[in-house]
Amino acid sequence: METTLFIFFISLALATTLNLVLKKLSISHIIGYILTGTIITSFFSLSKESNLHSLELIAEFGIVFLMFTIGLEMPLEKIKRLRKLLFKNGLLQVTLSSLIIFLFSRFLFDLDWISSIIIALAFSLSSTAIVLSYLKQSKDIYTPYGERATSILVFQDLAVIPILLLITFLSHNSANMESIILKTIFSAFIIIIFMFTIGKKIVSYLLHFSSKTNLEELFLASVLSIVLGASILSHELGFSYSLGAFIAGMIIAETKYSIKVESDIASYKDLLLGTFFFSVGTKIDISYFLDNFIYLILVLIAVMFIKAFVIYFIIKTEANKSDSIKSALALCQIGEFSFAVFALASTNNLLDENTSNFLILVTVLSMIITPFIISNIYKLSSYFVVEFFESDKITPIDKEDHIIICGYSTLGRILAHRLAEKQKDFIIISDNLKHVLLARKNGYMAYFGHIEKKTVIESLKVENATKIILTLNNLNTKSLICEAILKYNPKANLIVKIDSRNEKKHLSNFDIKHFIHAQQETANLIFEKIEE
Repeated sequence: METTLFIFFISLALATTLNLVLKKLSISHIIGYILTGTIITSFFSLSKESNLHSLELIAEFGIVFLMFTIGLEMPLEKIKRLRKLLFKNGLLQVTLSSLIIFLFSRFLFDLDWISSIIIALAFSLSSTAIVLSYLKQSKDIYTPYGERATSILVFQDLAVIPILLLITFLSHNSANMESIILKTIFSAFIIIIFMFTIGKKIVSYLLHFSSKTNLEELFLASVLSIVLGASILSHELGFSYSLGAFIAGMIIAETKYSIKVESDIASYKDLLLGTFFFSVGTKIDISYFLDNFIYLILVLIAVMFIKAFVIYFIIKTEANKSDSIKSALALCQIGEFSFAVFALASTNNLLDENTSNFLILVTVLSMIITPFIISNIYKLSSYFVVEFFESDKITPIDKEDHIIICGYSTLGRILAHRLAEKQKDFIIISDNLKHVLLARKNGYMAYFGHIEKKTVIESLKVENATKIILTLNNLNTKSLICEAILKYNPKANLIVKIDSRNEKKHLSNFDIKHFIHAQQETANLIFEKIEE
């Protein structure tokens, strides 16, 4: 017990320290968790411990909660709207990637056909955990490329079920196949009918009555019960835990509690995902990695190139070059569900241990590289094509003495209209793509981006702007933007809209030229009307 607690303490301390350093270097915290798992495993020989299975079970529920949050953003109405992207693009991507990788495995590496099928299917999957986390955090999930990438990822996650079933079929003799197929179809029918009829009523009642109590912990307990109950039901019927969680998310997405549910479980999901990436790190054998480094890198490059090539040409048939490139870069890695595929194949003696270790290392390496690719996706894609859906790198503008409006909600729209009437030179920056599209439709120069990023500040020529107006409501966002702009240009003329004196107090550490108290100014105008 003492040893377990000590390992737990060292893991937390090491993960915290590594992530603090990586954060300073603008490197994803995912790398910190993976490195922690590798270091702890090597130092304590954790891979030989019997409790490693428990760790992997906990880590699996990180993916469960991620799939639940994806379900929250995938109500039936949205799936109907995205069905073409979901099934056409997703099916084409999995099929073509699997076919090409199968041919390489079978004829170039001379592997047997069963191993080639398993490798091809596993490598066709991308990392939902990493890509979706980034898309949600950066709000790129609302961009055209983000929507396409998400639809392919959701199809891949659904495809995991038949892939795992296929491996089960391959491990059984033909006499059992009919009964397995019939049992699977029957189980699928049961879980879908139950979840969308009786299950939907249970979920609605549970959320309704728990919210009426005004006890946050009771509401959260209800949500956790729904997620875990749906996951366990799905697993007991022969499917993955993630499928049940995804369906539960879809059901809750149809209710008025979806936004609250997502915000309440966010921190728990992130903690469990950290555990998942820690478990990924435990799969890395340093000595085996060093002995096979060249081969691992060559296979990794080949797989990522094949997937990027396939995804680019699938998306290119219906979208522009920029969206196609970004989608290809976002999804060219190998995903976490590949571990489940390799584990099941190895357990059923369809893959030998040496091959399985090699494939797991290739997958881990691709997941380590992915945060670097996806966090710089606009910068990388800009080498091929540039357009206005850019959040990390905006094409530098050629302006002086212009006004920058941050945000294009009601206040931002009114300001833009007034400035246009006065023929003032201004640009709009927003992290809401719908607002950017609306501003462009109205004839204004608008960019989709995050102005707290240095590359965006440089591109918008903040140092040449006469005024930077923040019309945003979120205090943390305003604080980040003010800090970033004043760090870049201490003489920047900031005009910040605030909603309370507490906000002004919070922002008082910054050299902000003008505060506009929204409530106070409204009161002044009302008083003027009273005095008339």
